[in-house]
Amino acid sequence: MTAGILVQEPQHLRSEQPHPSVPASARKPSLPALTGIRTLLAIFIILFHFTPPHLGVLYPIIDSAYVFVGFFFLLSGFILTYNYSDRALTLSKREFWLARFSRLYPIYLLVLLISVHMLRDEWASRSHAEFWRGVLLTPFLLQGWSPNLATFGNTVAWTLSCEVMFYFAFPFLLYAWATRMHWLNTRTRLIALFFVLWVFGILPHIFYILLNPDHLAAPADRYSSTHLLRFLKYTPPPYVCTFLAGVTLAKLHPLLPFNPRQRLGVAILALTLLGLFFYTGAVKHVPYLMMHGGLLVPLFSLLTLGLAGPNLISSIFSARPLVLLGEATFALYLLHFNVFILIHAYHLPERLHLAAWDPWLSYVALLILAYAAFRLVENPSRKAIIRRFSRKPKPAVTPV
Repeated sequence: MTAGILVQEPQHLRSEQPHPSVPASARKPSLPALTGIRTLLAIFIILFHFTPPHLGVLYPIIDSAYVFVGFFFLLSGFILTYNYSDRALTLSKREFWLARFSRLYPIYLLVLLISVHMLRDEWASRSHAEFWRGVLLTPFLLQGWSPNLATFGNTVAWTLSCEVMFYFAFPFLLYAWATRMHWLNTRTRLIALFFVLWVFGILPHIFYILLNPDHLAAPADRYSSTHLLRFLKYTPPPYVCTFLAGVTLAKLHPLLPFNPRQRLGVAILALTLLGLFFYTGAVKHVPYLMMHGGLLVPLFSLLTLGLAGPNLISSIFSARPLVLLGEATFALYLLHFNVFILIHAYHLPERLHLAAWDPWLSYVALLILAYAAFRLVENPSRKAIIRRFSRKPKPAVTPV
């Protein structure tokens, strides 16, 4: 979730193809390490939600793995800009939104169907009016705009409300950057913009900590829940700056001509600083809201730059199993919460006489199910939707 001058086409003729008079953009190198790291981030989030005993050395990371949701938003902005920035003047909004919908909604619909069982719990725990608002908003990915309903039906699905907003705004942002904001495209200005976005993004959380508007008796933690806290944790506006930081980072990336050794140094630096943060106890002294608010975005950005090119560290994150599962992380992230609950609500490990292997067996089941959903639902549905609704001209077939 970046060559030549592009010519703007009339609105009704725009597509993702460049104007005929403009040379086609060179195909960008793939970034498999950024796909591979998504696998680890998703697994860390699963372990955060359903933490097994005896994690040992991993526990300091897992205990604060909620911060990696922000890393996903940063990567979303970076990858979208990396892939589309050279098509800013020719990108068809309709085709872009169709591509995003075709990837996002089929697996989301699958999870909605799987999660019907959860509606009984929602009915029991909410007022009837709030329940029916949740039922109406959730199929349209709007539940994340309501702090009280953001976790309705599937605790983690609020992130899709954020992504939908980012996807809707992205073509407009890309066009505006190319036509009105191109003066920002220098290293100094982009670095300055990145840090302005970072600071601006964490200001609401700083103000909350300083002003304590909910009059909490103790500092907010992961179990604190007020309307304002849920707004800061689950709704789209607080994550806009993180997404825009990813966009800015992608604009900066080609202006930093790292060689492999320099890129390796950046990756090592990022991993070292993250390791020191989690393992020296510093994480215990940082307010929860600051962590949730994007405090680590600069370190995540350093790691993104370190992995966005060839070096020893990026080759490790580009391992084939990590990349294969990384392609299915959307399904894994969206499925894991409710499926894990359903596995244990129906006592499947006990019924299969495999309880001694749980919860590790459940984690493996989640990985297998997510990859199967990616191959059997997400990919085929995406291709079918594109074939049916895309207006892009089909490649001409040359007669033999």
